[in-house]
Amino acid sequence: MILNGAVIRFKTRTKLELNNHARFLFGKQVMRLEDATSPARQAYYALQQVYIGPEEERAAALDEAREVIGGYLAAAGPKGKADWAALQRLATEETALEALKLARRIIRDEETSPRGN
Repeated sequence: MILNGAVIRFKTRTKLELNNHARFLFGKQVMRLEDATSPARQAYYALQQVYIGPEEERAAALDEAREVIGGYLAAAGPKGKADWAALQRLATEETALEALKLARRIIRDEETSPRGN
C-alpha cells in the first residue's frame, strides 16, 4: 500500500481505517516503473506519480503524464483517440484518481486488442 507517498507493508491481516482525506493505492493498483511496458501502462505510471507521489514532485509528474498521454493521443487510432482524449482531460491533480481508473480500463483494452487501439 502507498499512503500519501509512504510505502506501507502489512505483515499480518489488518483492518485499516482512515479518518481524513488521504491519497492511497494498494495491491495491484500500484505499478512499478519496470512494469510500465506499454503506452497505457506508461500513462498509468505517470498518473500514479501525480496521485501518490511526494507533493513537491506532483507538478513535474503531471507535466510528464500530459506529455506521455499527448504523444499517444496523437498516434492513436479512431477508438483509441477518444480514450486518450478523455484521459488527457482527466490528467490533473484533482482528477488523477479518475484518470487512473480510466487508464486501468485502457490497459485492459490494450491487453485484449491485437493492435492496442
